[in-house]
Amino acid sequence: MGTPPPSRASVAHSTATLAAQLAEAHFRDLMSAFPTGVTVVTATDTDGRPHGMTCTSVTSVSLTPPMLLVCLTPGQTLAAALATGRFAVNFLHSRGRAAAEIFSTPGVPRFDRVKWAPLGAGRPPRLVDHAFAVASCTVRNATTAGDHQVVLGDVDIVIDHQPDRPLMYGFRQFADWSFDERSGIRR
Repeated sequence: MGTPPPSRASVAHSTATLAAQLAEAHFRDLMSAFPTGVTVVTATDTDGRPHGMTCTSVTSVSLTPPMLLVCLTPGQTLAAALATGRFAVNFLHSRGRAAAEIFSTPGVPRFDRVKWAPLGAGRPPRLVDHAFAVASCTVRNATTAGDHQVVLGDVDIVIDHQPDRPLMYGFRQFADWSFDERSGIRR
């Protein structure tokens, strides 16, 4: 005798699982086609240890008062930001790709591989050589959204704002926003 046919419930579950996987793949493809700037979000835990992660889900929320939000995956950086109520957003310049790759690789001693400095007493780290600007923030609110936490931050200070070409990410690759000096057109 052969194997009994699958039940209707298992067929329905398998079909729903496949549909969800396809929807996730299509959504991932859609979002990869939308280029965005690259940042490294940093925080210091209650023991003073630095944590950080690469983040492309950053947006401004308000000018008055200045606010931004970041979408973070659960982990040490998120835990440190929520525990201390502070985080920093390091906006990477076009030469900051190495930092973006280091801070997106799990299990490596990230802060041993980049030059960094604290923003001040009780403030999170800044990436000295890889960021053209750093926004130091106080956590205003955090909420779960799917598999991420949306963290809303009040921007306390902006440090080292030096106009530079930002590091971009789109189509699953890094790029910079180049500028044609003759025509004045960004490409």
